Amino acid sequence: MVATAADMAFSKTTSEDDGIGIAGRITSRRLDAEVIARLQKAFDAALIFSIGLASYIEIAGAWDRFEMLRGVILAMLGAFVFITAVRESGGYDIPRLKSPAGQLARAILASFITAAVAGLGAYLTGMAVPWIVAWVAVWLVLVIGAVGVQRFVLSLVLERFARAGRLARRVALIGSPDDVAAAVERLTANGPEDVDICGFFDDRDDGRSEGGVAGCPKLGGIDDLVEFSRWFRIDTIVVTLPMAAETRLLQLLRRLWEIPADIRISALGAKLRLNRRTYSKIGELPLLDTFDRPISSWNRLVKSAFDFVVAAVAIVVLSPVLAVAAIAIRIESPGPVIFRQRRYGFNNELIEIYKFRSMRHDTSDADASRLVTRDDDRVTRVGRFLRKTSIDELPQLFNVLNGDLSLVGPRPHALKAKAADELYHAVVHNYLARHRVKPGVTGWAQVNGWRGETDTVEKIERRVECDLYYIDHWSIWLDLYILAVTPLALVNTKQAF
Repeated sequence: MVATAADMAFSKTTSEDDGIGIAGRITSRRLDAEVIARLQKAFDAALIFSIGLASYIEIAGAWDRFEMLRGVILAMLGAFVFITAVRESGGYDIPRLKSPAGQLARAILASFITAAVAGLGAYLTGMAVPWIVAWVAVWLVLVIGAVGVQRFVLSLVLERFARAGRLARRVALIGSPDDVAAAVERLTANGPEDVDICGFFDDRDDGRSEGGVAGCPKLGGIDDLVEFSRWFRIDTIVVTLPMAAETRLLQLLRRLWEIPADIRISALGAKLRLNRRTYSKIGELPLLDTFDRPISSWNRLVKSAFDFVVAAVAIVVLSPVLAVAAIAIRIESPGPVIFRQRRYGFNNELIEIYKFRSMRHDTSDADASRLVTRDDDRVTRVGRFLRKTSIDELPQLFNVLNGDLSLVGPRPHALKAKAADELYHAVVHNYLARHRVKPGVTGWAQVNGWRGETDTVEKIERRVECDLYYIDHWSIWLDLYILAVTPLALVNTKQAF
C-alpha cells in the first residue's frame, strides 16, 4: 500500500508530546515475517514429534527402554524431515502461509515424505512391518488432520493482519524523483499488502516533485528522513541513487547508518551484474544489502525473553540488597528513595529510568547538567557507597521488566551529559549510532573499564567505541559473558565514585 501524505506525513503540531515514546504511539505494530516463520516451525516440530511418539507408543507398546528410545528418535527424525520439506517448498513464506490451499498442499506432501522416511527408519531398526504400516498410517492421518486445521486457522489470522497492514514492511525511499518512481513500481509488484511505502525523501531537496511521484508523497530531505525514522518505526530504507553517484551515496550512508533500519541500495539499472544470491528483493525490486538492523527479528525476541526472565530472577535474588539500600537512603537523608531521570533510549527516544537516590534530594540534577565529580558535596555517604559499587543502578532491573532497558547494551546517558563541557553527540562522531539497540544496565564498555566520570573527550570516545563494537558483534553468548564478568568489573572501583 502507498500511503498518502495526509496519512504518513509527520507533524509535531498534531499533539503536544511529553518527549517519551513518540514511536510507541503507532497503533499497528508490524508482525515480523521471520518471527512468524520460526514460531510456525517450532509449532510444527512439537506437533509432529508429539503425534509421532504418542502413536508409536500406542501401536508398538513402547514400554521397554529400547522401544522408547527408538520411538523418540523416529519422532525426532519425522519432525526434522517435515520441517525441511515444508521449508524447501517455500511453505514458511508469508504469502504461502496466508493461502489455505497452498499451505495444505505443501503440508500434505511433507506429511507423506515424513511418513516414508520414518517408516524406512523403523524398518532399518528392526521394527515389524505390520506395526510399521499401522504406526505410519495413524501418524499420517493425525498429522494431516491437525496440520490442516492449524494451517487453515493461521491463514485466516494472517489474512486479517494483512488487511490491517500489520504484515507490510514499512519502507521509506530516498533519491531523485525519477529513480524513486521506478523503484515504487517494482516494490508494489507483488500486491499492496506486502509493502507500506511511507514516503520518499529527496537527498538534494531542491524543490523537485513537491507533490510526490507515483502516488508516493515527498516528505523532505535527508535531515527529515532521519527525524521521520525516529517518529515511525521504518523497517527498510531504500536508497535509489545510481551506483555511479559514489560521493552522494557515501554521504547518505554515513547519515543513514545511525538509523535502526535495514539500509538497502536499489540495483535497478546497475551495470554490474552479480550473482542472484548477491541481491535481496522487496516485491520485484533487486536490492544490495548495505546495513542490517542490529539484533532484529527473531534475535530481538530471544533477547527480550532472556532479559525478562533473568531480570525477574535477579530482582527476587537481590531483594534483600534492594531493601537494605532503600532503608539506608531513607535513614540518612529526607526525600524519595528512587531517583527518576529521563535518558535517551532505543531510536533516540526518551525513557525514564530508575536509580537509588545517591544525592541530597534538594540538589538532585534530573538532566545531569552538572557532571558528578569525585568528592562531589551533593553525594551523600550512603550514595557514595551505592555509586562506587553500582548498587544505585539495581532499580533499573524494573526498567528491564517494562521493556525500556535491556540487561546488556550501551548505557543510557542523561539529556545534558557532557565531556569536557561539550554534549556527547557534539564531540563524538557516530554517537547516535549507539541508539540503534536498547540501552542496557551493563555493557561492553563497563566491563572493559569505561565507567564512572567522563571528564575528557577520550573517555566518552572509548565508551562509544565499545558500544558500537557490542552492537556489531552481538550474540546471546556475548550477553552471557558480559553478565558473568560484570561482578568482577565492579570489584575494580577505581573509576567509580
